[in-house]
Amino acid sequence: MKDSCGGTSAPPPLLRLPSLPCSLGNGSCDTFQKFQKYAEAGYATTAMKRTLAIIGAGRVGRELGRRLAGHGWRVGAVVTGSRATARSAIRAIGGGTPYARLVPEALDAGLILITTPDDAIASVARRLARLSSGSLEGRVALHTSGALASEVLEPLARRGAAIGSMHPMQTFARGRRTNLAGICFAIEGRPAARRLAVRLARQMGGTPVVIDGHAKAAYHAAGAFASPQLLALLEAAVRLLEGSGFRRRQAMQALLPLARQTVANYERLGPRAAWTGPVSRGDAATIRRHERELRKWPAEYLAAYRALTRLQRQLLSGRR
Repeated sequence: MKDSCGGTSAPPPLLRLPSLPCSLGNGSCDTFQKFQKYAEAGYATTAMKRTLAIIGAGRVGRELGRRLAGHGWRVGAVVTGSRATARSAIRAIGGGTPYARLVPEALDAGLILITTPDDAIASVARRLARLSSGSLEGRVALHTSGALASEVLEPLARRGAAIGSMHPMQTFARGRRTNLAGICFAIEGRPAARRLAVRLARQMGGTPVVIDGHAKAAYHAAGAFASPQLLALLEAAVRLLEGSGFRRRQAMQALLPLARQTVANYERLGPRAAWTGPVSRGDAATIRRHERELRKWPAEYLAAYRALTRLQRQLLSGRR
């Protein structure tokens, strides 16, 4: 069967055990009906346990979905903002049923993985809760935001789902597969959600680290310093060299080995032994020459240089 987006439809609903007439009149009928109820619940739970729905299958959702599918998870609903991106996502993941909007089928999975941008997570949780016609007990809902705690999924918790968050501390570039070996996965949430997230992180080759939800913003700010802010510094350095007569390729060739060696020294020797430059040696005259030159550039260059100079001094002082 084909769904509205042209993908393969989800499997048919779970079969229910047949209702048998009971004429024993001695309590055996009640016993059988209880057995029937528990057997159906157990069958449904077992079938649902390793099924996965992905909401917002962009770069992170596709990479995690592809890896989990490779570890035996059956991918069900894959929901994105358009039919084209939904179809593209299931091709990248290697399975799933594409949808261009939130649908009740997303709640058929044992694991609901929400990989949308941060500002959409609360809305997705509310809309999924409204789509639920009954309890979500036995299901786990995880989001992958680095800055938000699991409480943003509270509407799903009120329906019975175990809620949590699982964020890989890694950058996901467009069109490139991402190395997750040894990568930190920050995990928090309700106990059942934390336990599952820890298992998922290990399945994908990562290192799970359970943190407090209140620490998420500081945790994510740390990642911002180490990745996008680092890129801003490197690009600013490249443009400074271009302004000095370097071609862009020459500037990259000059600066990237310096950056790599700096990081290698930091990893091998620690921060104090790896630190070089005018701040570490107290060379105020060189700092003033830098500042005079940077006044010729957009104001953000000098402001960033001064802020980072102050930060270096604070860090080298040993104060927190």
